[in-house]
Amino acid sequence: MDTQDYINSGILELYVYGLLNETENSEVAKMAKEHREVESEIISIEKSILNLSTSFSPFLSADNFAKIKAKLELKHSKVVQMQPKSNILMYVGWAAAVLLLIGFGYQYNRLSQTSQQVVSAENEKSKLQEALVTSEIRNKQTEDALAVIRDTKNTVVNLGGQAVSPRSFAKVYYNKQSATVYVDAAGLPEPPEGKVYQVWALKLNPLTPTSIGLLENFTANNYKMFAVDNATGAEGFGITLEPAGGSKSPTMEQLYTLGKV
Repeated sequence: MDTQDYINSGILELYVYGLLNETENSEVAKMAKEHREVESEIISIEKSILNLSTSFSPFLSADNFAKIKAKLELKHSKVVQMQPKSNILMYVGWAAAVLLLIGFGYQYNRLSQTSQQVVSAENEKSKLQEALVTSEIRNKQTEDALAVIRDTKNTVVNLGGQAVSPRSFAKVYYNKQSATVYVDAAGLPEPPEGKVYQVWALKLNPLTPTSIGLLENFTANNYKMFAVDNATGAEGFGITLEPAGGSKSPTMEQLYTLGKV
């Protein structure tokens, strides 16, 4: 078995996920040491999956602040003007007024701090909720990617870089029975603004390309794993860079990757 057939066999995916026995692990390690293509393929597979985690913190309800504020509201009553009987009483009155103002200032400061803490807690809760949603989406993407890679019914089709982008590469996971197609586009560069990658299923004799989907929201897809339309009897796959919305036929000058089933 040559190096490319060895890569296409799916054993490297099983090696990365720890599903091989000791003898098979040793064989893969030996192949990786002797063949640079095998080592690069293992690194590519390892980079395609991330472990995600999230944490939670308690939330302080804003209703608590409203209850505290209601209890601390002061009712003003009408002040009866009286003539002081002596200077001492007048000084005592002024001192009491100063202390009362200090007390009001202290309470106002405490309420302001509590209000700021409530607002801060609200903001923190919003951020945690956004992080939770993002984490759940990424976790679902991870599960989907693992299911595709581990499906032994899938044929792995390696797409090599072409003249416009020699360093580009991609993988197609093609189930010939169900005709389902998944594209691992981690080896493609970010498409320019106003452009989108388009995937083509190929019949080779005569050469007949059929569009099976666009790799939309490329930047937002952290794993670069895309499900596209089914392809019955495909003999090869290619990916081109097209204007937003896609094209009716492939722009051959913008052919980024190509591979045969």
